[in-house]
Amino acid sequence: MSNVGILVALKCALLGNPEGTVGVCYDEYDIGDGPGMSIIFENSEYDGFSKEESEAFLTIIGKIPLFYKFNNVMHLSQDFEKGFFNEAIKEGKRIQDSTDRPI
Repeated sequence: MSNVGILVALKCALLGNPEGTVGVCYDEYDIGDGPGMSIIFENSEYDGFSKEESEAFLTIIGKIPLFYKFNNVMHLSQDFEKGFFNEAIKEGKRIQDSTDRPI
């Protein structure tokens, strides 16, 4: 099962983002003995996370269909600027807002 389209929130401040910032997985890869996920955040910063790093720094908050083929970081930045990830980030914020409200 693909991790592309997984929505995450940061457990702590990272890459110029405060705790709770939403990100979306745009690529997956093998690192060492396990999987890695590449995440782009609301401020356009991106990074790769091993399974251990994902558990330490990220909370999975949802998943959406995301059809994205990662080529390189130049294209990634251009796609972000064109708004390709806007709906994914908006959905992540909506999920966060709905789970933060008391019942």
